[in-house]
Amino acid sequence: MPPALSQVVPHVLQLDSTQLEKTGVALAQEAAQLAQFQQLELALTRAQLATQLAPQTYQAWAILGVLSLEAQQPRQAIVALERARSLSRNDPKALPSVLFSLGNAYFQQNNYPAAVRELQAGLALKPNTPDALFDLGNAYYKLQRFQDAIAQYSKAIAQDKQFWPAINNIGLVKYEAGDIATAIRQWQSAIAIDAKASEPKLALAVALYTQGRQDQGLALAEAALKLDGSYASVDFLKENLWGDRLLADTKKMLAAPRLRATIAQIEALKRRSPQAPR
Repeated sequence: MPPALSQVVPHVLQLDSTQLEKTGVALAQEAAQLAQFQQLELALTRAQLATQLAPQTYQAWAILGVLSLEAQQPRQAIVALERARSLSRNDPKALPSVLFSLGNAYFQQNNYPAAVRELQAGLALKPNTPDALFDLGNAYYKLQRFQDAIAQYSKAIAQDKQFWPAINNIGLVKYEAGDIATAIRQWQSAIAIDAKASEPKLALAVALYTQGRQDQGLALAEAALKLDGSYASVDFLKENLWGDRLLADTKKMLAAPRLRATIAQIEALKRRSPQAPR
């Protein structure tokens, strides 16, 4: 007769599911901390393991979703965040942040109607959240629903008077509509809040340059680009929602010899700067 089954099958270690879940949650928290120190690859690895150890814990999936967003992986982010949504449906404190992240993931995929849907759902549970109102304004802006965009930006500002990105983006909308005077006032207000903010500085520089105040515009543009040379890239400006009218005027200003020389200097400094250790 065959040997007893217990004699053939090796002993299998029985793992404590509660302990596994605790380990998974701890890994998820560690992943979030690593992300704060720009260790994104390590953070993603830990977050993925966290979802395997604690698959019924929404926090692990939510952190994986947010990290995937930071890594410009919206498809993976949506999968993780949908799982987080299903696990946090009965938690009114947790669900809004998951929905806000889902909205951002759809925005990153250029699926603006879905972004609006998720952001609205999150705001229905947690209204008066400045960042989410701002993100909803951006989604409306991409859908060319300009008045709706301004309404959301204005709500964000009402909640946080220092929220200059919303003030800045009202300027973007107004410039595209041809209301240059209002756009200028918006950008001036944004700069008054944060004098080191490159974007409103450069936008204001373009408006002044286009109006014929070229020396003033060029000086302001130089200051903006020295703060952040990324804004010399038209593609970067598009990512920051600069519209066709503003981009066309920006290209004209960036072509000025004085600015071309400034940009060349900035690029040369970048090349000479030692790379940060990994």
